[in-house]
Amino acid sequence: MSDLRELYQSVILDHNKAPRNLRRPADANRSAEGRNPLCGDQLTVFLNLENDLVKDAAFEGSGCAISTASASLMTEGVKGRRVEEVFKMFDGFHRLLTSDPASPAPDEGLGKLAVFGGVREFPVRVKCATLAWHTLRAALEGSPVPATTE
Repeated sequence: MSDLRELYQSVILDHNKAPRNLRRPADANRSAEGRNPLCGDQLTVFLNLENDLVKDAAFEGSGCAISTASASLMTEGVKGRRVEEVFKMFDGFHRLLTSDPASPAPDEGLGKLAVFGGVREFPVRVKCATLAWHTLRAALEGSPVPATTE
C-alpha cells in the first residue's frame, strides 16, 4: 500500500510541476470552462474534434495539485480517442473516484489515471480530481454553461 501511495504522490507531483498540454491550441474547435467553488480551481478545456476523434486536447487555468495533475493526465489520455471512448473513460474515472475506499479500486482500464484511486480516501478532494473531466464532458457536449463540481 505504501508503494502505491508513493506512486500516487509521485505522478501527481510530476504532473502538477510540469503539466502536459497546458496551452491554448490555435486549432481548438470546442472548449468549456470549469470551476470548483469549494477550493477555487478554474480551468478551460480545449479540444480539436475531427470526425468524432479527439485530435488534440489541452487546458489552461489554475488549481491545486490534484486538479492540475488530473487535467494534465486527462488531456494525455483522451488524445487520439473516439468521443464514445472518452465518455467511457469519464464514467470509469468517476466510478474509480466515487467507489468505497474500503474496497479494492475498480479496474477500469484507465492506465496512468488509476493513480487517482488514492483520492477516494479523501472525499473533499474528489471534486478537485473530477473538475477537468466534467469540463471535458461539457466541451464534448457543446455546453455553453460552465461546468462545476457542485
